[in-house]
Amino acid sequence: MAPDITTAAAITTAEQQKGGGGSDRAFVTFLAGNGDYVKGVVGLAKGLRKVKSGYPLVVAILPDVPEEHRKILKSQGCIVREMEPVYPPENQTQFAMAYYVINYSKLRIWEFVEYSKMIYLDGDIQVFENIDHLFDLPNNYFYAVMDCFCEKSWTHTPQYQIGYCQQCPDKVEWPSNFAPKPPLYFNAGMFVFEPNMTIYHELLETLQVTKPTSFAEQDFLNMFFKDKFKPIPNVYNLVLAMLWRHPENVELEKVKVVHFCAAGSKPWRYTGKEENMEREDIKMLVKKWRDIYEDETLDYENPLNVERFTAAVKNNAGGVVFVPAPSAA
Repeated sequence: MAPDITTAAAITTAEQQKGGGGSDRAFVTFLAGNGDYVKGVVGLAKGLRKVKSGYPLVVAILPDVPEEHRKILKSQGCIVREMEPVYPPENQTQFAMAYYVINYSKLRIWEFVEYSKMIYLDGDIQVFENIDHLFDLPNNYFYAVMDCFCEKSWTHTPQYQIGYCQQCPDKVEWPSNFAPKPPLYFNAGMFVFEPNMTIYHELLETLQVTKPTSFAEQDFLNMFFKDKFKPIPNVYNLVLAMLWRHPENVELEKVKVVHFCAAGSKPWRYTGKEENMEREDIKMLVKKWRDIYEDETLDYENPLNVERFTAAVKNNAGGVVFVPAPSAA
C-alpha cells in the first residue's frame, strides 16, 4: 500500500517554520572522481536553496575527489563527508574495480547515524519544488519511485523480453507459465531511508556474498529492501524516459524532482543531439536546471565564478584515480 503523501505534506515541523532546518535530517548525494558531476551537485545544492528546503545537503565523497571540488562544494553550503570506498570481494573479478567502487560505495551512507532520516538524491537530479514533507513519512520503510523496464538498457531482463512494464501492468500481463512475477522494482536515484548501523553492517555483509549485476547497487538495494519498499508517486523522481515511454503517467506541471539520467540529458553538458534530446519538454527541463545553476542569487557565500569553476573541473578531468584497497572492507 502506497503511503499517504498528502498527509505527510501537511506536516510542518517547528524547525522548518523557523527556517533553520532540523539537525537530525538531511538530503544526501554521492560524488566520486574528478569529473564534471560536481556541477550536478552544485546545481542540486542551489536547487534545494531555491525551493527553500529547511534541511542541508550532505555530499558523501570518496578520497579521489579533488580538493578544488571540495572547496567549491563547501562554498555552496554543502556538508562534505568523506567515506572509504567499498571494494569487491577477492573472488569477484568480472567487473572492473572502478565500476564496483563507484557504484557500491554509496552504501556507506547508512553509516551516517547522526541523522535520523535522509533523502538520497543522485547528482544528476534537480529538485524543482520543496519535498521536505517526505521526511515525515512513517519510519521503518524504504520509499522510492517505481522504475520503467522499456528502455534498451533492460534487454537482459525477462520484463523487457516479454514487453512487461510495471508502469503499465495491464498492457502485457505476466505469463502464468513463466518464472514467478518479480516484486516491484524502484529506481535508486532517489529514496527516503533511515541511517542505521545494524542495517549498514548487514548491507556490507550481504554484498560480500552477492554477485554484482548490470544495475549494480540499484539491483542490490532492490533485493535487500524488497520487503520494506513502499512506492511513492513519480513526481518525486521523474526518470526522463517516462516522457516518451509512458506519457499517460506523467503530469509534467506537477513534477517536483527530475532525474536527468537519459543518454545526453546531463544539463551541464547538454547538446540536444542524442536520441530524444531534441524534445521540447527535455529542452524546457534542461533550461530550468541551467537557470538555477547560473543564478548567482542562489549561491551560498560568494557568486560562483562559472569560468573558474569550468577550468577547475577541466583541469581535474584527467581520469579517475582510486586509493589502494585496504586489507578489509
